[in-house]
Amino acid sequence: MNMPYLPDGVPLPRPGPDDQPYWDFCRNRDLRIQCCSDCGTFRHPPAPVCAHCGSFAKDWAPVSGRGTVFSYTVIHHAVHPALKQAVPYNIAIVLLDDAGDVRLVSNVIDAAPADMRIGMPVQLAWDATADGGFVPRFRKA
Repeated sequence: MNMPYLPDGVPLPRPGPDDQPYWDFCRNRDLRIQCCSDCGTFRHPPAPVCAHCGSFAKDWAPVSGRGTVFSYTVIHHAVHPALKQAVPYNIAIVLLDDAGDVRLVSNVIDAAPADMRIGMPVQLAWDATADGGFVPRFRKA
């Protein structure tokens, strides 16, 4: 089994009512993005109301997990004690290919800091968490 990109002890997501379904899908390695059932606009993070048309109707659409690095930063100073041994690591904003203008904040797990590039194509890679769940991360495509 692969080692997780970030070490155990890093705080895990604490879902609320709007994003609980997102994390439930992730637990099953199924990347789905909330979208408006009325106008089809994708939205992330999940929200109770569509910002485009004001509808409360929503669905969860499966997406491919392909995308490009929209922006990134390389972290050199640990912001949590559990991350001391992980620096340097990247935080990437990934623009998904098939989810409108949705961008996920994640990591590119197989890119050295010097290899990170805006526009770099990436593909979804599931990263196991200590609680038995999964977090969407990305690999170079």
